[in-house]
Amino acid sequence: MKPIISVENLGKKYVIRHEGNNPYKSLREEIFKLPQKILSRQEEKEEFWALKDVNFDIMPGDRVGIIGRNGAGKSTLLKLLSRITEPSIGRITMRGRVSSLLEVGTGFHPELTGRENIYLNGAILGMTRAEVRRKFDEIVDFAGVEKFLDTPVKRYSSGMYVRLAFAVAAHLEPEILVVDEVLAVGDAEFQKKCLGKMEEVSKGQGRTVLFVSHNMNMIRSLCKRGLLLREGVVQCDAYDIASVTSVYLQGEGKSSSFWKADSPRKIDCLTPLSMKIVDEDGMIVSSVHGSRDSLYLVIEFELHEIASSFTIGCACFDQEKNDFFWSYTTDAAEKMWPKLKLGKNTLKAKLPQGVLNKGTYTFHLMASYHFIKWIIEPGQGPSVSVDIDGGYSDSPFWQVSRPSVIAPTLVWNAT
Repeated sequence: MKPIISVENLGKKYVIRHEGNNPYKSLREEIFKLPQKILSRQEEKEEFWALKDVNFDIMPGDRVGIIGRNGAGKSTLLKLLSRITEPSIGRITMRGRVSSLLEVGTGFHPELTGRENIYLNGAILGMTRAEVRRKFDEIVDFAGVEKFLDTPVKRYSSGMYVRLAFAVAAHLEPEILVVDEVLAVGDAEFQKKCLGKMEEVSKGQGRTVLFVSHNMNMIRSLCKRGLLLREGVVQCDAYDIASVTSVYLQGEGKSSSFWKADSPRKIDCLTPLSMKIVDEDGMIVSSVHGSRDSLYLVIEFELHEIASSFTIGCACFDQEKNDFFWSYTTDAAEKMWPKLKLGKNTLKAKLPQGVLNKGTYTFHLMASYHFIKWIIEPGQGPSVSVDIDGGYSDSPFWQVSRPSVIAPTLVWNAT
């Protein structure tokens, strides 16, 4: 079987122009310097390769998740595959009709109604009027915009735009469906509906799906193959989607088991000083074999004022960036709350023991005036991590991770 998409030595170059250190000039300055610009034509130029030396083959029916941080080249690759732009070097061979959903409302005319745009989009995708008419009712039902079908789409919300655009792209029987991050605009129910449709298109109908998202749960649930881009280069390409997402998430992580402020900065009523994960003896710990060891999270900070609504704690995320649990100093009964004072405070909390599965767990500092406003949101401040590298319990049977989110050890008795 031949690949439905073949990419060979693909590269895309852009030329970035610089006009000195001061880009903000008055109209008068521009007019006076215009003759000089025309005569000298001196302009600083910089070459930027958004993609370089990219090679891969995609087989019919593949569901490929394309991941990478912002600026890695994901959207550029999709534009090249969709033939929106031409490559600087290399070759792309496509053996099928491509339907792309790269931006909200791509291929829609704002002055036309939803009904007219369905036919317009179908024509752009190479469908006959009869083919569009045959799928018309399915498209409208999936998008859920029947009430607004004869309303100009310029009056649609961004969510309605996405619903109609995706419905058209997915129902017009393309051999290759290319979907960028646009599904993030839709609500949770519609995202679930879209994922089901893409799975039906790829599994049931044998079509190929290329999907870009920063949501690793979506990527893992839909795709069986992962393509990781970093700085325009393919860093990882495998049919084991879990391993590709793990490489991406581990590469993004910048946290260690100890954090200390180089130059302490006041944020509202507090100044974070340090965070660390320590063992029973107070030694900093970066990894443990299993989750039976006693580990503690220690937070040091300066408090500049006392407020009855103030609370501080941590948010724990696993290696897939799932929100694992939150803990505040004010979670227990009021008599159990730690007594905070003006000036330097040190808080110490025991981490869950015998519960965490194999993986890397990151603890983000968070603080707020309870139900009033954030001081430090999870993910916006310092963080520390610990790695549980296997053998989560004392059992000789389980020295690897469990196929579950947590791995508690329950005590079983025969009765």
